[in-house]
Formats: sequence, C-alpha cells, structure tokens
Amino acid sequence: MEIIALRHKAVMITPEQCRAARGLMGWSQNELANRARVGIVTVHQLEAASGQPRPATLDVIRRAFEAAGVEFIDENGGGAGVRLRERKRPKKQR
Repeated sequence: MEIIALRHKAVMITPEQCRAARGLMGWSQNELANRARVGIVTVHQLEAASGQPRPATLDVIRRAFEAAGVEFIDENGGGAGVRLRERKRPKKQR
C-alpha cells in the first residue's frame, strides 16, 4: 500500500489521520471539502489512498483541521495520530 503524506513542520498527514480528524470534528467529507476549499472527490481520493494529491492540497486540508483545533501527531514509534488541541482556560480570579 502506498502511503500518501505531507511533511510540514515534521508532521505527516496520512489518509487515516484525515479520516480520524474528520471523526473528531464530526465533519462529513463534504464539510471538510468546503472548509479546505477543495473538491469532494479530492477528499474521497485522499481518504481512500487512491492517487497522489498535490502537496498544496494536503496543506490546505491540514490547515483547515488545524484552524478548527486538530493537532497532527507524527509517527514517533507509537504511530501517527490526531488529537484536539488543549483549550486554554482563563485563570480564575481570587
């Protein structure tokens, strides 16, 4: 199986990470396509690992997720993944 990935700031984005990030956000493929301003077919092909998307396409998809609070975790022995960025809570006043 061919791995489709984008290296950006030492972060690899795989089709599995794309599907997982959509699941975290509760987005459909159409919602992701709209937010990243790419075609629905592009999202479908990325997630199905068919073809080789352009780095610029992967970059806009990654940025759409990151703008919504998703962090991409590089494979570092434990496998690549995604998580939601920790929300900063306001400090309580005493």
